[in-house]
Amino acid sequence: MNVKQLRAFLAVAQYLSFAQAGERLHVSQPALSLTIKSLEEDLGGQLLTRTTRNVSLTPEGETLLPLARQLLADWDNTEELLRQRFTLQMGRVSIAAMPSFAGNLLPGALKTFRGRYPRVNVAVHDVVNEQVLEMVRHRRVELGIGFEPESSNALSFTPFYMDQFVAVVCAESPLAGRTEVSWAELLQEDFIALQRPSAVRLLLEHAIESQHGKLSVAFESHQLSTIGRMVANGLGVSAVPSLCIAQMQELGAHCVPLTGPRIERRIGLMMLADHKLSAAAQALREVLIEHAREQRI
Repeated sequence: MNVKQLRAFLAVAQYLSFAQAGERLHVSQPALSLTIKSLEEDLGGQLLTRTTRNVSLTPEGETLLPLARQLLADWDNTEELLRQRFTLQMGRVSIAAMPSFAGNLLPGALKTFRGRYPRVNVAVHDVVNEQVLEMVRHRRVELGIGFEPESSNALSFTPFYMDQFVAVVCAESPLAGRTEVSWAELLQEDFIALQRPSAVRLLLEHAIESQHGKLSVAFESHQLSTIGRMVANGLGVSAVPSLCIAQMQELGAHCVPLTGPRIERRIGLMMLADHKLSAAAQALREVLIEHAREQRI
C-alpha cells in the first residue's frame, strides 16, 4: 500500500465516481481503475463495488476510509514539516559557546540570524570550553565555539580570530593609565580568576608558570561578570580574553594590554568532522563565519 494508491482510493470514496475522481487526480479512468485494483490485490480483498450505475464502499472499504484520511494527513504534514525545515521557515539548532564569546560576540551574530530566519529557534549553552568540546563530540549540540582543540581528528575547526589576553584592573589603579602591563606587575596585586576547569584559567596557569611560578589566586568565580564587578570594586586584578574588553568596561573595570609573556590562542567554530549539519545549523554556521569576518578582530 502506497501514497498513490491511498490518494486514488480516497478520491473515489469521496466522489463515488471514477470519472470525477479521475478528473480530480488528473488521471484517466483506466489508470485509476488499475491503481485501485492494485491496492485491493495488495490488501487481499475488494474495497469498492462497481456497477454500471454507481460505486459504493465494501465494509472493508468503510474501515479503510478514516484510516486512509489520517495516513494521508500525517504524510502531508510530514512533508510540509520537512519542507519548512529545509527552507528554514521553521526549525531548531543548538550551539555551545564558552562564556567569553557567548556574552560578547554571539548576541550580535544571533541578531543577524534572527533577522534572516525568524522562525528558527536557537538554544545557546553557555558553558566552559571543556564542556563545549564534550557537547559537540557527543552530539548534544551541532555547533560549538571555543579555543582551538590541541589535537582532535574527530572535530572540524574553523578559526575566527587570534585572541590575546589583557589585564583587567580597577579604574582607579595606577596600572589603568599604562599603555601596557607586564605579568610581573599584575601579579603583585590580588588575582581574581575563573574557577577550574575553565580553559581560560588553565591556559593562564600554564603560560605564566615557567616565568612566574604557580598562579596565586585570591578570589575565584564561575562568571566573568562577577570577576569584572570584583575588579571594578577594587578587590584585585584579573586577565581575560580581549573579546571581553567591552564587557569588562561596562562592569566598571579597565583593560590594559599584557606582556611578559603575551598569551594568545585561536578561537573558532567546531563541529564533528563526519557529521552532516541540519539546514538550520548550516545557516547559523554561515552567519557566525560572516559575522566573525565583519568584526575583523
